Amino acid sequence: MFTGCGTALVTPFRQDLSLDESTLRALVRRQIAAGINFLVPCGTTGESPTLTRAEHLRVVEITLEEAKGKVPVLAGAGGYNTREVIELAGEMEALGADGILSVTPYYNKPTQEGLYQHYRAIAGAVRLPIVVYSVQGRTGVNVEPGTLARLASIENIVAVKEASGNIGQMATVLNEVPADFIVLSGDDAITIPLTALGGRGVISVASNEIPAEMTAIAQACLRNDFPAARVIQAKFLPLMNINFVESNPIPVKAAMALMGLLEPVWRLPMVPPSQANLAKIESVLSAVGLLVHQ
Repeated sequence: MFTGCGTALVTPFRQDLSLDESTLRALVRRQIAAGINFLVPCGTTGESPTLTRAEHLRVVEITLEEAKGKVPVLAGAGGYNTREVIELAGEMEALGADGILSVTPYYNKPTQEGLYQHYRAIAGAVRLPIVVYSVQGRTGVNVEPGTLARLASIENIVAVKEASGNIGQMATVLNEVPADFIVLSGDDAITIPLTALGGRGVISVASNEIPAEMTAIAQACLRNDFPAARVIQAKFLPLMNINFVESNPIPVKAAMALMGLLEPVWRLPMVPPSQANLAKIESVLSAVGLLVHQ
């Protein structure tokens, strides 16, 4: 269900900082029309830390309404309080989400045993498939390969979004987990090497901007057509890189605003990019042919 390219959806806001529901619907429809494989609302790219619980549920609800079963919806449900994560995961299940993406607890920095027990508790509380999200650069906690191997033995823990950036660790993970356990890249630029090692795709930021192209990269990799994947990657690598010139999702939302897809609005503590970086973003968009006036 969660293979190929999934988009870590941005959450559009209006100038008054309220949720822009009509734009969200348009963005989801654009994704589906472009052939995206699955959708991931309310992750870090969706500014989930600044959403109220009601808004979080509403974003997932809208995504599900627009997806209409055409593509799976992997809803974000993570945090550092296991009990609260279980409650949120239950609400995602009640809405009809196809699975949950659950980031490791951050700030309180659990041990590997703590991580195992955290995910085991979530898995025991819901029937939904669970995708572990390991992103040490944001959370301060790494899910080690041995811990993932233990988690993979739990029936409804089905995948990991591996965003450590460590290819060696990814290779070890793939060597230790069962063959049917899905390993997804959490970084657009390393989708190709991870898939070459046995990964199954990517949860992408760049696919907010270029859903068809990122899906084409992932699908080419899955059919072992790495030359075709490299051609697309070569063109769009500057975009993948500029999306992280400042903290995600600052650059991607700035780019989407320049593309005419949403209003350039973030909630604090996210702020607009610097003028220098905005100029760089615009230059990259121009170079790859994504500006509105082109």
